[in-house]
Amino acid sequence: MTEKALPRHVAIIMDGNGRWAKKHRIKIALGHRRGVETLRDIIRESSDIGIEVLTLYAFSTENWSRSPEEVEALMGLLLEFFISEIDELDEKNVCIRILGEKSALPLPQQEALMKAENRTKENTGLQLNIAINYGSRPEIIRAVKTIAEKVRQGKLDIDRIDESTMSEALYTAGQPDVDLLIRTSGEQRLSNFLLWQCAYAEFTFPTVLWPDFTLKEYHAALDDYMHRDRRFGGRKE
Repeated sequence: MTEKALPRHVAIIMDGNGRWAKKHRIKIALGHRRGVETLRDIIRESSDIGIEVLTLYAFSTENWSRSPEEVEALMGLLLEFFISEIDELDEKNVCIRILGEKSALPLPQQEALMKAENRTKENTGLQLNIAINYGSRPEIIRAVKTIAEKVRQGKLDIDRIDESTMSEALYTAGQPDVDLLIRTSGEQRLSNFLLWQCAYAEFTFPTVLWPDFTLKEYHAALDDYMHRDRRFGGRKE
């Protein structure tokens, strides 16, 4: 694969940890832990091959409805990940950005996320977005309120609001829109993820569960993307 043909922005819905755990007759928490191992591999590979932005759906606003035991396990893994991986991520020049409302998270997780963002904010390599307590509709509402407040204060002319204005009010401000969205486990829906940013994204839905999503599977998804004809609503003569 050539660097020019790679997607600039890859987004992944890491689906299937629970089903993987059920398949192997182990606790769901262990399925999530196995999924973190896959996560590490994908981040490293994305950095190494020159992906510009990688966005990972780690915990949605709807995930709070899961059992207290599963939520607690996910929060624990989140904290563990940032404590164990931050040194390597910083060394690899990865810039971490958290998408979502951090204030609703437990205090230790909030602190770990803020430290990771602050420590890596000047890094110029892979931009790693981790969506935590994230929902795209709340993100869009937040952006609209931000824009409306600028109009109210006289800082923005309402007639000058355009797509760029909206994009710059989102969590992903300054980043390119999603080129390729991957959702593992075979499910074929967005689940309130990056609705604005995925306007012209290419989608792929490998049936493999996230803990079994290997680098071979990842490269297959990238290769499939690179062979697609992207027209962005136009038509090639």
